[in-house]
Amino acid sequence: MKIKDGFMLRKVGGQSVVVATGDASKSFNGIIKLNETGALMWNTLAVGCDETGLLKAVLDEYNIDENTAKADISAFIEKLKGADLLDL
Repeated sequence: MKIKDGFMLRKVGGQSVVVATGDASKSFNGIIKLNETGALMWNTLAVGCDETGLLKAVLDEYNIDENTAKADISAFIEKLKGADLLDL
């Protein structure tokens, strides 16, 4: 899994936001705000990984149990899929 080309994570006013660039900006209008965990998962997906890689990144960074992390990762991936931001 990887974030599609044309989408970038930027810091704007201390907030992590996803913006479309180039051709992607023709079909994607707006921005997506991410919290700290969302930004970590976005950056992990930006270089390409699977759910196991995301799980490892989240568990390495935060003091969270595995089941909660898996549920959060699954929800995040579904939102990205729904917005058509992932290359699977």
